Amino acid sequence: MNDLNRLGLSDARDTLKRGDATAVDLTRSCLAAIEAAGALNAVAHLSAEIALDRARAADARLAQGDAPDLCGVPIGVKDMFCTEGVPTQAASRILEGFVPDYESTVTQKLADAGAVMLGKLNMDEFAMGASNETSVHGPVVNPWRRGGDTETLSPGGSSGGSAAAVAADLCLAAIGTDTAGSIRLPAAFCGITGLKPTWGRCSRWGMIALASSLDQAGPMVKTVRDAAIMLAAMAGHDPKDSTSSDRAVPDYEAALGASVAGRTIGIPREYRTDSLTGEVDELWQKGAAILRDAGAKVVEISLPHTQYALPAYHVIAPAEASSNLARYDGVRFGYRARLAPGDSVNDMYDKTRAEGFGHEVQRRLMFGTYMLSAECYESHYERARKLRRLVRDDFDSAFAGGVDAILTPTAASAAFALGAHRGEDPVQMFENDLFTVPANLAGLPAISLPAGQDGAGLPLGLQLIGRPWAEDDLLNLAFVLEAGAGFVAKPERWW
Repeated sequence: MNDLNRLGLSDARDTLKRGDATAVDLTRSCLAAIEAAGALNAVAHLSAEIALDRARAADARLAQGDAPDLCGVPIGVKDMFCTEGVPTQAASRILEGFVPDYESTVTQKLADAGAVMLGKLNMDEFAMGASNETSVHGPVVNPWRRGGDTETLSPGGSSGGSAAAVAADLCLAAIGTDTAGSIRLPAAFCGITGLKPTWGRCSRWGMIALASSLDQAGPMVKTVRDAAIMLAAMAGHDPKDSTSSDRAVPDYEAALGASVAGRTIGIPREYRTDSLTGEVDELWQKGAAILRDAGAKVVEISLPHTQYALPAYHVIAPAEASSNLARYDGVRFGYRARLAPGDSVNDMYDKTRAEGFGHEVQRRLMFGTYMLSAECYESHYERARKLRRLVRDDFDSAFAGGVDAILTPTAASAAFALGAHRGEDPVQMFENDLFTVPANLAGLPAISLPAGQDGAGLPLGLQLIGRPWAEDDLLNLAFVLEAGAGFVAKPERWW
């Protein structure tokens, strides 16, 4: 078979189990695609030999006839997950040369399921960014282009390398992390499906921390069915992570295809902002009509504290990041600055952090440290935490009132050009997370799926936000929306 790398996860699973191709065939197809796609800058650390070794082991399991669903499927891993024997850098100079001797729980679960890791995918430095331009490896380029235009576009951040790699068929699926929309925004910009599970559904052990109360790992895939299959392999209790849930993991794929008649879908009036383009608003209405035609009831709801979600996030997240990233000091691992004669240990700390962290990370760490200072703790940080509670209460009230899921746009527009926001007020960049960050503050599951294109041919995404721990219901609603939207477009290859 040709173009095996263009398969989705579920199609590859069936292909492998029928014996129509081998895991080695799939892996070599993806490695060839990666080699040809250097212009996208999506892969930070390729692990070709490890991938081929795992593919051969997967073929042996497949030959025995009882292999798991992911056995032999080539995937990419965001460079936020520690992977044994493979560099883990979080796209930062300060982790230069760091090669873990252990595996994160999520990547270990995927390896146990037989998935073949092709390598580590590029990202915004320490997941701080919405455009994937802050990486020490340079920006990731969106494989999509506007019709008749050669301008390079942002893949979204921070999981832009994962989104670009899946959209360009460099891997069949990938994993990302989502702190404010970092799975869902890139998924929308690159025309793929991205799922942020409920906070605590997937272990965070071995995942480099940005903001611990917000971070969550999730799948970035080609279809809703693929998301269901991959989440089942990733999810589950981890005794090494005290915040991971011990709830049973449902059979997410088995939940797909159920009737949605009688389900209630909320449309939050506060999400109709001035930044929303007419094309996105039209697509939003189309999505509501698809669910209504499938038998769901669509009602307008209010989430009155939505306007405070972004300000609350941009106090809480930098504060938690300043604490989490304090460990990077040049002593135990990673980059260490060259010292001059007479320099003290404090000089080493200062120089290492100044040289090792990029501008965006430094800016957020300084801001976060200030938010935790005695001067600001009560007036800013504690107030932001109270606003977070109000945002969560809004969702709780909507669900208590009978709403089963909430439909919104994922982003206010299609992908913007790389460099378009450079030098501007950083708050303008933050607004890309306007529709995604409330779900992180509330710890809720949310999925973005491609549902249409703008006038220039770029993909547009719709988001469904679900009840806590109800990823099975959320995925089934997304499955119905996906079928109704009928999105099948792919970027034209230019790289």
